[in-house]
Amino acid sequence: MPTVTPAISINTRMTKPSIKQLRLWQLISPSLPIGAYAYSGGLEAAVEAQWITDQEQACHWISQLIEFGLLKLDIPVFNRLYSSSEEQDVVSFNEWNAYLLASRESSELREEDIQLARALKRLLIDMDMPMSSLTECEYAYAAIFAHACANWQIDRVDAAHALVWSWCENQVAAAIKLVPLGQTAGQQILQQLQPMIIELTQPALTLADDEIGYTLPGLAIISARHEHQYTRLFRS
Repeated sequence: MPTVTPAISINTRMTKPSIKQLRLWQLISPSLPIGAYAYSGGLEAAVEAQWITDQEQACHWISQLIEFGLLKLDIPVFNRLYSSSEEQDVVSFNEWNAYLLASRESSELREEDIQLARALKRLLIDMDMPMSSLTECEYAYAAIFAHACANWQIDRVDAAHALVWSWCENQVAAAIKLVPLGQTAGQQILQQLQPMIIELTQPALTLADDEIGYTLPGLAIISARHEHQYTRLFRS
């Protein structure tokens, strides 16, 4: 007689994902209809200029923008936006939002930020999220993301990691099309960058006000070039 495999006993006390976790996954899902796939954040021009020609260079480019871009500016400002939204401090929220938009290296990168924020805001309104505290001024994507996370009481450290991850994933998706890279190479880049994201994101939340900001001349130059690039697939 064949051996009968006993049924696997499932421990019903195992930790289940909370609604907050599921909402965070929803916010960073590539299927979220905010049009992030239309932007490369300057990557397209870097490929055109042959600054990026292979997997190693793509990984280096993305890692540098994370370490010296997102973690020096977007994440510490996100932290303050989260607190301002949590405390319903509209003045502080708008000030940090304006600071973030003013820090964008080119008109394209600023417009990318605003367009993604508009799309996310419209979606959240349709999902019945309170938006009365947000005025009619232009918002950065991280500002609307922070507002959503604070309203849904998503842990800010988890949210910060998710914000970096979603940006990284979008960059890799663009690199797969542009360099071009295979799907496996894209997954290898994501795997290679995971330890850095885990290690450096939380410390970025502790930066003092006078430590916030970056200088990325290469990104500024290449993004400005993209604005006049003859043929292109992406809007930035």
